[in-house]
Amino acid sequence: MSETPQTMKMLPGDEIRQIMWRYADRYDIQMAVMGARSVARGLVARLVADGERATHEWTEGKNSLYQAFDESGITAAGLDMEYGGIIEGPRNLALSLLAFELSWVDGGASTSSLINNLGLGPIVEKGTPEQREKYMRACAPAQPGEDRKPWRAAFALTEPLPYVGVDTGVVSGRVTVARWEEGQEPVLHVEKRGRFLTNMAVANILTAAVDSGDPRIKSSCMVILEETDPGVFDRGAPTLKMVHQLSNTHDPIFSLDIPASRIVGGYTVKDGVIVPNLTHSEIIEAVFSRTRVAVGLMTAAKLLSAVEPVIRYHRGRYRGAAGIEAGTPRYDQGIQMKEDATQRLADVWATGEAATSLGFETARAFDALTPVETQVLGAFAAHGISGRALMKALRKPQADAIELLGQLGKPEAERDDARIAALQADPLVQYAWLSALSNVLCPATKLWDTGHGANMLREAVSLMGGYGITEDCPGFLFYKWTDAQLEATYEGPEVV
Repeated sequence: MSETPQTMKMLPGDEIRQIMWRYADRYDIQMAVMGARSVARGLVARLVADGERATHEWTEGKNSLYQAFDESGITAAGLDMEYGGIIEGPRNLALSLLAFELSWVDGGASTSSLINNLGLGPIVEKGTPEQREKYMRACAPAQPGEDRKPWRAAFALTEPLPYVGVDTGVVSGRVTVARWEEGQEPVLHVEKRGRFLTNMAVANILTAAVDSGDPRIKSSCMVILEETDPGVFDRGAPTLKMVHQLSNTHDPIFSLDIPASRIVGGYTVKDGVIVPNLTHSEIIEAVFSRTRVAVGLMTAAKLLSAVEPVIRYHRGRYRGAAGIEAGTPRYDQGIQMKEDATQRLADVWATGEAATSLGFETARAFDALTPVETQVLGAFAAHGISGRALMKALRKPQADAIELLGQLGKPEAERDDARIAALQADPLVQYAWLSALSNVLCPATKLWDTGHGANMLREAVSLMGGYGITEDCPGFLFYKWTDAQLEATYEGPEVV
């Protein structure tokens, strides 16, 4: 009697994935993932099936996503605990997992869930304590008994051209001094045009990069705009994009007066000149160098989500035809009888697993780097070290980090354990080590996951035959493939 070979019945479940992606000990993240999954496979799937992607307008159905994000914990996951958040400590891994779950069904819905965090990003990373508290509290979901609507945030980058990415040397907006009375806070006038700005159909606040258009303002900066500010807050027309239709994108125009306290990171006054504490490029670097890993994982999620629909299609392809009886290979295996089809599917699956593992490792690396970076940069700031002096100081521990790498590369019997322990205990060495690691993993995730992932999604679509290019393709694979074009076209070049 021959033994029946053991085969997988389905993709790995939560118990395995939590071990693979190393959050089995994080109950808070597990609960957030369950909330995101319920939204993705409930409301989001229904919106896609009902044809909500067929319009550029922001409909009531699409707008219901925000309430679902609030109720499921997705919105709160991006906030600090003291301001209504639900995730303790660094949040890159948690937010990446939530984006992954939503992207399993639709990339646009995933983008909608992330964009509030990006809009708040400059404030969270470089804002003053007062700015952080005000806007994170405002964007937190209302608690039971609270009679308020949470604010939504958007982010206006530099030159308003689609798909270009981030060129911090080109800024389209201008900020000037509108009024500056003796003993009063200066009032600034901001002129800014945006292109391809996500969340603008609903945004109450906007963080915008602007250059100085006034000799009384020393440098570029980022400012916080609110929809109730005096002037023009024109949300603009919907961008006629062909992908990610479950996120709203507009081309807005702003001409607003704001208090100088809205300069992100604050300012000082020296010899009658407003000196922003941070330029716009410094803030954008802080936001983009430590965020948006989740976008690479959006493509990875699409790849893994394609595996089961393809298997179901292949196995059932011949069933119902004359002469195809249960128990025969053509009935049980269908197209999977052909080795070519199975090998091509294995390539798609393997790419998805690799892309996912790479992306989550990058997110974990950022989570490890964040507290070390805060400690190191805080210590230098306390001693008044900044600018080029800071860059020079941060180069010194690189030799020690290379020594640590060399020690760890030796056979265990040849290692100097005392030296390794000393190097690993040095925050500067840890910063140099983790920063270098992140600077490799982040571009790899954004380029390879999205670029190669988009090509492999095309392979998944082709494995569905004619169904692959229909609206009702199982798994919405055609939509996922087209959505991946945005991720590959934007995120890859942006990281370069």
